[in-house]
Amino acid sequence: YFVKFKFTPEQVKKNLGNALRDLAIAGEDKILEVKFNYAYTSLIKAGIALLSFYGLKVRSAAGHHIKIIEKTAEILKDESIADMGNLMRSRRNLDFYSGGIEVTEKECKEYILFIEKVATRVKKVIFSE
Repeated sequence: YFVKFKFTPEQVKKNLGNALRDLAIAGEDKILEVKFNYAYTSLIKAGIALLSFYGLKVRSAAGHHIKIIEKTAEILKDESIADMGNLMRSRRNLDFYSGGIEVTEKECKEYILFIEKVATRVKKVIFSE
């Protein structure tokens, strides 16, 4: 799922910026499904930014979101990322393939707060070295 690749610092920062932009949209939008989807993509993009910092490029293949979530949890040494990330991924898949889901305002707030913490940790890693 991953190949070694030398990203420039600018590319890594751009990947992080992309994740933070999606997180901002999740926080600002009023439609719960939009909030949820942007929160989820922010988590995946934050993982991609972290992986790019470590010289890993993600191949687009079946199951690659699972691998991004797992590797992000491994690098940050935090199993809650795998737990919450896979919960969100499963819900997203239900939305895609099983006729939709309903998300609550409370769930969206929890997801966004969680991803804000993950994004902050990823940002610290990227800007600390």
